[in-house]
Amino acid sequence: MNVAQQKQETAKNAEALATLAAMEPSGLVGVEKAAALFLAIGEENAGKLFAKLEVDEVKVISGAMAQLDTVKSKQIETLFVEFTEKLFGANGLKGSLDATERLLKKVLPADQVSLIMEDIRGPAGRTMWEKLSNVNPEILAGYLKGEYPQTVAVVLTKVKPDQAAKVLALLPEMDAVDIMQRMLAMEVVQKDVLVDVEETLRSEFLATLARTNRTDPHELLAAVFNALDRNSEARLLGHLEDRNRESAEKIKALMFTFDDLKGLDNGGMQTLLRSADKADLALALKGAPEAIRDLVLANMAERAAKILKEDMENSGPVRLKDVDAAQTRIVTIAKQLADAGDLMISMGEDDDEMVF
Repeated sequence: MNVAQQKQETAKNAEALATLAAMEPSGLVGVEKAAALFLAIGEENAGKLFAKLEVDEVKVISGAMAQLDTVKSKQIETLFVEFTEKLFGANGLKGSLDATERLLKKVLPADQVSLIMEDIRGPAGRTMWEKLSNVNPEILAGYLKGEYPQTVAVVLTKVKPDQAAKVLALLPEMDAVDIMQRMLAMEVVQKDVLVDVEETLRSEFLATLARTNRTDPHELLAAVFNALDRNSEARLLGHLEDRNRESAEKIKALMFTFDDLKGLDNGGMQTLLRSADKADLALALKGAPEAIRDLVLANMAERAAKILKEDMENSGPVRLKDVDAAQTRIVTIAKQLADAGDLMISMGEDDDEMVF
């Protein structure tokens, strides 16, 4: 260390000592604070600090340590709090990826540190496993059936436990047992192995899944038209027919309207009636085809059907937009029930069942 560096180091040490000397709440004054601090942190840590001080500084602190009276634990606690506040100032501590990695490297093997930091840094690895945790278990299980059991074991240790459970239940029983045994025997997965598995899943499985799940624009517009009131739907669909009749016909074929409820079987209609608001039902049927009215009434208890008829008759004239809104709400419920697998909607032809 040259003279300039020694002076700079001495200045830093003097500043630290001055910081200690400026602290009064602990009941200690001046160099007593430094002496108490050195005694409190233990011989090993104190020795490291002494190695960074000048000889004269060591003599001063050592002398104070030899003459220091009993210091109570509460005084030591106050001393550390004061010292920390002075050292870090009002801003406190600020974490960083680099600081975290340096600390981990001091206590963990390099390969474990790499895996931990890769997971922290994200989003590539972590986000991919989160995506896999949200994939339909049947789809994921179907893909994993063709993979080597050790690879499947790695995947199931990385996804969420509930997703792993669902996938295991869908795999052949003996394969599932083999995979569970591999999961039990698995130690820390080597980084290069995990990278290969992630890359394969990302390029082969998730990429293919994204392409197959891409929404058809005709389906998207059909959903938009389903949400429109009847007048707007007719007007906009008419304009679209003038410009692109082929696409308009595809959209109409994909649209599901209140009139399509006539395709429900008795069980499906009863399921819908249990979920639909009775006031909405009375309003929606005011503008419904007779076939749908008959189907609804036929699937209600005699007393309930009688009350519904009375409600429709007593309501008098109603605005068309109110009827459209009520029908839209009922159609939305029907779609939700179909999504849940509680009913099947047919669009009229034997092979035109719709699954939402």
